[in-house]
Amino acid sequence: MIEPSEFNPGKLGFGLMRLPRKGLSIDIEQTSRMVDLFMAAGLTYFDTAFIYPGSETAIKKALIDRYPRESFTLATKLLVTGVPTASLAKKEFSTSLSRTGAGYFDYYLLHSINKDNHKKYEKFGIWVFVREQKEKGKIRHYGFSFHDGPELLDKVLTNHPDTEFVQLQINYQDWEDPKVRSRAIYEVARKHNKPIVIMEPVKGGGLADPPQKVKNILKEANPDASYASWAIRFAASLDGILAVLSGMSNIAQMEDNLSYMKDFKPLSRDEMRTILKARRALGSITAIPCTSCHYCTEGCPQQIPIPEIFASRNLQLVHGRVDDGNRAYEALCEKGPSAADCIACGQCELVCPQKIDIITKLQEISELHA
Repeated sequence: MIEPSEFNPGKLGFGLMRLPRKGLSIDIEQTSRMVDLFMAAGLTYFDTAFIYPGSETAIKKALIDRYPRESFTLATKLLVTGVPTASLAKKEFSTSLSRTGAGYFDYYLLHSINKDNHKKYEKFGIWVFVREQKEKGKIRHYGFSFHDGPELLDKVLTNHPDTEFVQLQINYQDWEDPKVRSRAIYEVARKHNKPIVIMEPVKGGGLADPPQKVKNILKEANPDASYASWAIRFAASLDGILAVLSGMSNIAQMEDNLSYMKDFKPLSRDEMRTILKARRALGSITAIPCTSCHYCTEGCPQQIPIPEIFASRNLQLVHGRVDDGNRAYEALCEKGPSAADCIACGQCELVCPQKIDIITKLQEISELHA
């Protein structure tokens, strides 16, 4: 059971999926400076995963080797998607312990539960496995991250009432979206009285650089507030929140987040009305809802840079920058595979948390540039 005293007082968590890079490697020096700023602000929640390339090793160097173990809380995750056997899936746990040198995990998650993989977690005995690791003192609390509808969430929480927390994708753009149903998913977690960790509050950075009509609404309401601050404060203003993860990629992002989350104040009624205006404005814009998580690229046999291709298209769809979008796409094609190289194997769609029709979108983009 997670006690109220364990809730992060600032509610901001450091998401470690998008750490700064120096060439092909994670920039440990800059990451360490970001960790120092985060810890100095009295914040303690760090979130990584077995499949985040280089992340667990980087946080060992930037945090675990530099701070007393009891001074921070660390979360990581086990993913069964694409793993052929139960033994290999369970081995992810020992690998994560070795990479991080953490000794134990404060929060351990079954990663990205959805309709395609939830039975595999049962088949592989992962629920039993994490309970055993908790009994051994290797896990303090276990839960799962989730990418599906409210019906499945209700089923999983009903079948596993011992779940101590859930990690959900929540942001103001998706809150009332009939396809994503973030509000309904949130309400299911609240019905089961589970603490919530929020991921993607800025929707993969999309709400940190929203369309111009949204920028105008937010700037009119508060010229001094960053666009990201509206999104993160919206998520942190909800009840029952253990932490709101922000996948910060540089010191400037860290400093901006700390400026309004170190001494967090929930959104006022007037600010909530501003969020409603921004949401309505976003609803009138068609965009590819990619958050650049890169889950799709891990097993792509053609090594197509799908998130980057979608970003080039969103320059056109969201911002109206047709020429910039064309140039960005052409630059990608000069370096490697293009949208036309898709063989429609479906691997990407199987793992996409946003349930994007990736094959169709790539075909559309390919035709635009034919």
